[in-house]
Amino acid sequence: MIIDQIYTSCLSQASYYIESDGEVAIIDPSREVDHFITKAKENNSEIKYIFQTHFHADFVSGHLTLSKHTGSPIVYGPNADPTYDCIISKEGDIFNIGKIKLKVIHTPGHTLESTSFLLIDERDKQHSIFTGDTLFLGDVGIPDVAQRYKGMTKEELASLLYDSINNKIKPLDDNITVYPGHGAGSACGKSMMKETVDSLSNQKKINYSMNGVLNKDEFIKELTDNLPNPPAYFPSNVKLNQEGYENIDEVLNRSLNEINPSEFKKLLNNPDILILDTRHTHEFIDCHIENSIFIGLNGRFAPWVGEILKDIYTPIIIVCNHGKQKEAITRLSRIGFDNCLGYILFKDNSNLELYYKTNSLDNVQPNDFINSSINSKILDVRTKSEFNNGSFKNAINIPLKLIDDEISISNDKIMYLFCAGGYRSVIACSILLRKGFKKLVNVDKGFNGIQKALN
Repeated sequence: MIIDQIYTSCLSQASYYIESDGEVAIIDPSREVDHFITKAKENNSEIKYIFQTHFHADFVSGHLTLSKHTGSPIVYGPNADPTYDCIISKEGDIFNIGKIKLKVIHTPGHTLESTSFLLIDERDKQHSIFTGDTLFLGDVGIPDVAQRYKGMTKEELASLLYDSINNKIKPLDDNITVYPGHGAGSACGKSMMKETVDSLSNQKKINYSMNGVLNKDEFIKELTDNLPNPPAYFPSNVKLNQEGYENIDEVLNRSLNEINPSEFKKLLNNPDILILDTRHTHEFIDCHIENSIFIGLNGRFAPWVGEILKDIYTPIIIVCNHGKQKEAITRLSRIGFDNCLGYILFKDNSNLELYYKTNSLDNVQPNDFINSSINSKILDVRTKSEFNNGSFKNAINIPLKLIDDEISISNDKIMYLFCAGGYRSVIACSILLRKGFKKLVNVDKGFNGIQKALN
């Protein structure tokens, strides 16, 4: 038996390849499916089933593409209502993969169709459970308000989730392995562990959903208090996963189009087009096309694209370094941003000037910021919890995800911006530059650098 966890770090998302005696099951495949097909061929195995734990909101799954290429059926749990042909399983259904079995355990709460799959090994023993977004390591999936389930409240979903975990997962054998759908950094939970695999016995000790510290009412309150709003692109991803989408190969073929300066100037007649600069922070700081938004490939690119751009149908022109164009388009497509018109390859600053007016961003080192920021405005774009754990004197906190909607600071004084390390603050600066702010200064190395300078 083979169990491979394929982890997409940018999305903190896990897919699973399970193989036994020449047959393969895939659980929650990422949108790029070549890896699964290639691995099965190399092992002289056949992909028999594609399992979906639920309708994913934070990424576009590869289930439809994989099914098209392999002819393998897609399997959902109870209550799923996709618009394409698939198997809607029932509680307790068994699917044979070689000498092992996957048993359907309906675990609603994150979503109504959320389902876990229990692996029973060759000796007919419980081996592991694939929990999707029901049970994370150290955490649970938040009630998925992005799907607006038929008037169900977040408290009702949390109640279902508590029952699913404690009545269906907790009674399973202690020594089985938990394989969750996400790890730390995902917006599908509040505070997951950095580990991506653990034993159920350890989770029974440390996970607040099943360790007995909280009763049901307390769990519901803990889970639903201060529940963040889901990123704006989540409902669109749910719809794509539920109704269908274009194959990624078609997206790449259409989007891998280098745009020359004359084409670019014609495209700018469309006011909806957004220029997305995906280079390193310091390259953007040094020179960028005016009114472009910075979200660098060196950070959590796809989640921030979804959070900042919001509309997956936004027409996008990418600015990237040589050899990075395919990566940028692929990572956009993972969250359904398939409307990329093409890319501009950065060669040098004069190269960008051929396309449009360019701009630069003032940038200071932490020591210089500390010495020169007196009587200036200071904006901390980290999360509220980061800010509450310590910030710089007189700093105002507007988290990056809210800055486009909540900024109300006048533009009459120099404003310094910082985050934890210098990535999010450059995104924030690019948003404010596009809104007409002029006197912006990015603090290099962010609050981490400020703390070191103060010490």
